[in-house]
Amino acid sequence: MNTSTRILLVLFLSYAMTFMLVAGSVPFDRAVGVCIRNCAQCKKMFGPYFLGQKCADSCVKYKGKLIPDCEDEGSIQPFLQALDSDY
Repeated sequence: MNTSTRILLVLFLSYAMTFMLVAGSVPFDRAVGVCIRNCAQCKKMFGPYFLGQKCADSCVKYKGKLIPDCEDEGSIQPFLQALDSDY
C-alpha cells in the first residue's frame, strides 16, 4: 500500500467516524425532546398528581429511552403520587 492510498484510507475512515457521531446524536436529542413533551402533557392531564420534574429528570438521565405515555399507567407509575386528603 503506497502512502497516498493510506492517506486516502485514513481520511475516509475519519470522515465516516465523524458522520456516524453526528448522525447518531440526532435521535438522542429527538428522543429526549419527545420524552419531555410527554411529561408536560401528562402534567397537564394529571395536575398535582403527576411529578413533572421527576419525569423530566428521568428523560435526561435515561436519554429518552423510557418515554412516558399518559394513557399507559405502567409507563407513568413512577411519576404518580397520591395527594393527602383532609377528610
